[in-house]
Amino acid sequence: MNQKASFFVVRKADIAKTLNTKPTDGKKLLEPLKSIAAAQALPFNVLEDKNVSNDAEVHTHESDLWFCLEGSVLFVCGGEMVAPWYGKKADGTENPNELKAKTIKGRKKTVLKPGDWLWIPAGVPHSHSAKGTARLIIVKIPCVYYAGGAVF
Repeated sequence: MNQKASFFVVRKADIAKTLNTKPTDGKKLLEPLKSIAAAQALPFNVLEDKNVSNDAEVHTHESDLWFCLEGSVLFVCGGEMVAPWYGKKADGTENPNELKAKTIKGRKKTVLKPGDWLWIPAGVPHSHSAKGTARLIIVKIPCVYYAGGAVF
């Protein structure tokens, strides 16, 4: 059985290597933290947005906690998704736990700058975009469901 350690330390040197990555256009998770997080089943990563506008999304089973490290990023949150579709899993099949859309009706906008945090509960439509380069820590927080609703 492939059993994970009861704890895991991400060293400052690994974060420094991650943040030393040269920015490239698009949205991506940065190495080496991306591989470390995958190997250790960690709930956090460093995401880079550079000159990108992402589709709106809703996660039904997890909340997002964002921390802006570098640059600035525009988040659009709340409201209602217009003409949503199911996202795809890595194997190409539909992911019923994630909806996607091109636009959100009745949304609010906020800009994150270095040091800012943003909490997006499960079920809340959101998207993010950056002109230039923004780097963020993303923490995925699973929901626990009980009769009567989700508890975070």
